[in-house]
Amino acid sequence: MGEMRERIIVALDVPTRAEAFHLVKQLAGWVGAYKVGMQLYNSEGPDIVRDIQLMGGRVFVDLKFHDIPNTVAQTSRVMARRLAFMYTVHAGGGSKMLRAAAQAAAEEADILKVEKPLAIGVTVLTSITQQEFEQEMGMKMPIVEHVVALAKLAQQAGLDGVVCSPQEIAPVRAACGHKLLIITPGVRPNWAATDDQARIMTPGEAIQAGASYLVIGRPIIKAPNPREAAQRIAEEMNKAATQLLTPPA
Repeated sequence: MGEMRERIIVALDVPTRAEAFHLVKQLAGWVGAYKVGMQLYNSEGPDIVRDIQLMGGRVFVDLKFHDIPNTVAQTSRVMARRLAFMYTVHAGGGSKMLRAAAQAAAEEADILKVEKPLAIGVTVLTSITQQEFEQEMGMKMPIVEHVVALAKLAQQAGLDGVVCSPQEIAPVRAACGHKLLIITPGVRPNWAATDDQARIMTPGEAIQAGASYLVIGRPIIKAPNPREAAQRIAEEMNKAATQLLTPPA
């Protein structure tokens, strides 16, 4: 059970420091990390990363950097200085940008003698449907093909992992092998609402498909008892992992 808890990243999609701290206190020891996205980061400022770390939590900084290579490289250095556990860049930024990010984060961590933050490439947002992908973004191919291509590009550029929907886990794993981390949002237990996510799976299904980490927000943070919700999800993940290790009769 402990290992599965470590693979849960709770999305702190709340507007205030007080709400974030309340959740971190409730979930301490029950999850592996906390995701700080644009809402909380922009509302409370960059020191929110340090403050959560001081409470004992690892922080996944999910700001999806997408700019010219030098800008993303310098921002990646900031992520190393802030001791981020993970941080995101847009995989669609191209190989030069991705390579600059990965190299800069590693160099800065080496200078500071700290653990290198994991550089993660965001592929296609989990809220986007195939129809939107084609009609609004002009991409005349299945989403899964584009996600796999971006994952391969990210891996070749030296990134540690990618973010993709649960439905793309297995194809990405098949294309990129087991060293590439796959971080998966769009995870919804059967007992939770789907909200605005379009390409989803249950926690157990995502683990069986090959996910490394699951990013889960509302099913935990909006639950009457967030700790109990996290425990239920970890139990489901553990059961799925056990089934993978159990040979068929």
